[in-house]
Order: sequence, then structure tokens, then C-alpha cells
Amino acid sequence: MIQQRTHTERASSAPQVGPPPVLLLGSEPQSARSAREFVREYVGYHEPGLSEDRVYDITLVTCELVTNALRYGTEPGDSVQVTLDVTADRTRVEVYDPVRRYPRPRPESDKRDRGRGLLILDAMCPNAWGVIDRPFGKSVWAEVTA
Repeated sequence: MIQQRTHTERASSAPQVGPPPVLLLGSEPQSARSAREFVREYVGYHEPGLSEDRVYDITLVTCELVTNALRYGTEPGDSVQVTLDVTADRTRVEVYDPVRRYPRPRPESDKRDRGRGLLILDAMCPNAWGVIDRPFGKSVWAEVTA
């Protein structure tokens, strides 16, 4: 005997509460601003007790990763993906872009107004950032600790 299928709720179909941990951004100048807004909204909802200084640090690290991905890891029409994993003790920020070329530090210079993103990462996330090969690109990640 064939029974008709009945509608049942699956555990995995539970609605997402609050902002999701992933943001997709186009290769556009306003994407860095969108990333900052995303971080403040996500962290404010999921870890409302974090200090303003900590939220600022997470926002700055995310903005640097997104800016680097947009400048050096995309072409017009590409996109980048930002993923956050926030706890009270640490926050992992991961930014995926479609280019396999790894970021490399540039020598310090007072003559350039760019090229300091990795220096900022080294200062804010000492020994806590890196690059992971992904299908069709890479992810640059950093962990901001309390």
C-alpha cells in the first residue's frame, strides 16, 4: 500500500534567529562599509555584552580583510564572502575571494597611502591570521581575542 506523504517539520528547517553569520558582497567601493555595518549588527545581536573596543577591533579587522580581498582578490563582477564566528572570548573573521594569489606584506613606506592592511592584522591578531586554499579561490582569516 502506498501512503500519502504528510508534511513534517525537520529540525534543520528551523528559522534562523537574528542576522546570519555570512555576508556576500559585490566588488564595489561601498562593500567595505556594508561589511562594517554587518559586523556591528551581527555582533550586537549574537554577543550583545561585548565591549565597544572589542566590537571596534572586530570591525577594523573585517574591514581590512574585505578591502584587501576587493583590491587584490577580485575583478569587476566578482564577489567576496564574509563569515563571522563570534563568542565572548574570540571572534573568527573569514573572507573568501576568487583569486588564489596569497596576500604578502609590503615594506613600510611613508610615501604610500596603501599597503598597511597586513601590518594592521599582525598588530591586532598576532600569530592568529592566515590563508586557506578553497575551491576557486582562497579565504583569509583572522581571530580577534578578548
